Amino acid sequence: MTQQSSNHAPTGQIAEKKSRRQQKVGRVVSNKMDKTIVVVVETLKKHRIYKRTFKQTKRFYAHDEENTCQIGDLVRIEESRPLSKLKRWRMIEIVKRGSGIVPVEEVLVRVDPDREQLEEPAQSTEARESLE
Repeated sequence: MTQQSSNHAPTGQIAEKKSRRQQKVGRVVSNKMDKTIVVVVETLKKHRIYKRTFKQTKRFYAHDEENTCQIGDLVRIEESRPLSKLKRWRMIEIVKRGSGIVPVEEVLVRVDPDREQLEEPAQSTEARESLE
């Protein structure tokens, strides 16, 4: 004699499935691995004692099935089952395409931080030679 109440949407309408998985938006910093990207997510936190706001960055390894992401892209990632030792996220969509081009100066400074200091005197000697 018990009646079952039906809370389902009518068959004509498509019910939107609500995902309980966490989603994050971040920037791709590496795509050198096959079907894997490294995404940096930046969050603003407040220090519990000093109340100062600071930026916290965290790196996530995410699965990119089609290898479509490039460095600099803004992507949305979602939690998933463990896919490997480090991968627990998968890429959902590319929110915004980045240029994918890293300036040569940035690459050289990353390799040799002292290069900035060495370039300045070298430029001045070249300028002197061109004047003579």
